[in-house]
Amino acid sequence: MPSYTVIAHYRTTEADAPTVREVLSRHAAASAAEPGCVTFTAHQHADDPTRFVLYEVYADEAAFTAHRATPHFRDNIEGIVVPLLLERTWTALSTIEHRPS
Repeated sequence: MPSYTVIAHYRTTEADAPTVREVLSRHAAASAAEPGCVTFTAHQHADDPTRFVLYEVYADEAAFTAHRATPHFRDNIEGIVVPLLLERTWTALSTIEHRPS
């Protein structure tokens, strides 16, 4: 089944890392409950607490677009997290279907 995967990388300051962690925890729970979201997991680097990685899988690109329009995305990510970030990048990936040889 085709899917749409997004991997986001965030970097913040040491002072703001606890806030980003708390907001991402709340945001991940809300995002995982969305229709079309297959999985949404937030990670914090073990050796650098200022760095975070979000691993998101959606049924398709439309589900990702819908995710970015939700109130929790606007409130949590755009409203709280983004202003605390020093770096923010994300990559979208399409799943390659497995085919038997």
